[in-house]
This record gives sequence, C-alpha cells and structure tokens, in this order.
Amino acid sequence: MVRVGICGVTGYAGYEALRWLNRHRGVTVVFATSEQQAGKSLAEVYPGPLDIALTSVDDAPFDQVDVVLLALPHGAAAKVAVRALAAGARVVDFSADFRLDTPERYAAWYGHAHGYPEMLPVPYGMPERNRDAIRSARLVAAPGCYPTSVILGTMPLLDAGVVIDGTIIVDAKSGISGAGRAAKLNTLFAETHDTVTPYNIGHIHRHVGEIEQELAKHSGALTPTVLFHPHLVPVVRGMLSSIYVRVDPSLSEDAIRALYVARYADEPFVRVLPAGMLAAMAHTTNTNMCALSITLTQPGWVTIMSSVDNLAKGAATQAIQCMNVMCGFDETEGLR
Repeated sequence: MVRVGICGVTGYAGYEALRWLNRHRGVTVVFATSEQQAGKSLAEVYPGPLDIALTSVDDAPFDQVDVVLLALPHGAAAKVAVRALAAGARVVDFSADFRLDTPERYAAWYGHAHGYPEMLPVPYGMPERNRDAIRSARLVAAPGCYPTSVILGTMPLLDAGVVIDGTIIVDAKSGISGAGRAAKLNTLFAETHDTVTPYNIGHIHRHVGEIEQELAKHSGALTPTVLFHPHLVPVVRGMLSSIYVRVDPSLSEDAIRALYVARYADEPFVRVLPAGMLAAMAHTTNTNMCALSITLTQPGWVTIMSSVDNLAKGAATQAIQCMNVMCGFDETEGLR
C-alpha cells in the first residue's frame, strides 16, 4: 500500500481528496492536517461522512508516508513541500507555488518573490500532456481549475498548427467553491445567490500567466495572448469555459472535431462530445472528466465549450491522477 498524507484537509479541495482516496484500493491515508483544528477529528469540524484525526503541519509525520498531497494556499505550500521532500516523500502540490516555470514569472503574477526559486521549474501535473515527466518526478505542480479547462480545450488546435491568431478569448463560469472555504464578503450566500458576477476580467487573473505559459509550449511561433473573463455563478461546484479561437477558415467543423477525437482517443478522462451536443457543467460534476464540445460558429471561428469540476479535475482528482502515474497505479484507479 502507498502511504499518503493530506495537508489542508479541511479546505474544499483537501476534503475532496480524502473523499476520493477512500475509494482507492492502493493507498492508505496516514495523516491529515488542519492548522486551525489540530487535535480534533475531521467529523467534529466538517459536517459529512468522512473522519480522520487532525494534526498540525508541524506535527505531521512526513517520514511515514510515500506521497503528500498539499491542499494549502500558495506561499504556505512551498515551505511544506520542502519539508516533505526532505523527509523522502513525493509531493503533489495543489497550489500555484510551482506552476510557473521561472521565479520572474511567478513574481510578475503573484506580486512577491518566490521563496524557493532554485526548485523551479517543476513538472506540470496534467497527465494528458505531461505523463512521462510526472512519472519520474518527486514534486508535481497540479494545474489550476481554469487552466485545466482552457488548456485541454485548446491544445489539439495548437498542436495541429491550425490556429491563425494568438489572441484566445475565454469566458469562464465557476462554482463558488472555487474561491475557497475561508469566509469572504463576495462569496456569502446573499452576495452570490440569484446573480452572476464577473471578476478580474481581461488580462489580470493570476491563472492567465499559467495558461499562457503552458499554451506557448504547444503554439510554435505563435504567441498566445489570453483575454480571460471569469465569473462566479450561484452553484457550489462546477466549471464551464467558453473558448473562442480563430482557425484556418478552410477547416470544417467535422475536421476540427476529428483533431480532438484523435488527440484524446486514448485519454480516459477527456470526452469529446458528438456534433450537436454542447458541454455543460452537468457533464462533469463530481467526476474527474473534462467534456469538450466543438462548434464552428462561422468560417475561421471555433467555439470550444470545456467543462470540468473545479474541485475534482480542477484540483483533487487531477492530483490523484498524477499520484497514480507517479506510483505506477492504473491511471484510473480510484477515479471512476
């Protein structure tokens, strides 16, 4: 059995990781941490079916586990990753601390210096495009939720060289849980119910740097510029990104869809929907799936609808998928 520790289990993504690991036949969860609730049990502080004793990060036995899943805020995660790695564990980090390849890029998007610049770059934890690097890595940076939907949604077009304009427009909707479990005015029920709220539109959301960095690895001479318009919608979980891309105007919708079908034919967690079916949040809620629909809105303009669960494929289950690759499990173990 692979021994796993979870840091930050009382957050939404950490709790989600524990929920999915409970169905995994090859792991046992040795410890779970919570800074504010250490010394209590999970069931005492988080209503639900799961329970485990809670410890602080300082008291966590990193030397007694093989893998640590870090569901901690950026900044805090890197320090704990260093401790876990020093103890001999392998690490999958849910935060943004290791997603950007250079300390300069990190500082530009997060507004402060990276605490461990010598550790960059780190393999990006999207198995659909980075399986070999993940397999041998000791530290993996799990992608953000928005980047997961956008990268999987655009990668086949960029790989095929059919994109003719580097400006990619993304209109994305996320459930409220994407903002985390900490109390914030803008995520209170009365602030979010019965309304749709845009935020950080244009080119300022921190995930833009991550998206552009990773898309550039598929775009050849084209420089991707992402105009990103995220919205909070009044649902707990789920994510739907509408992605607008200019492509070779000679391509038919069937030809474009064929690129996606070919690219993801062997991917267990990406589903390309048939013609006439549009991806919706419901296609992926509570799953590790990404559902994609392709619509040629007019010659040269394609709209990709990309659906993921922000807490699952956008966080916890994608991290477990990476863990499966790292540990030699079937990639789908515990995730069906």
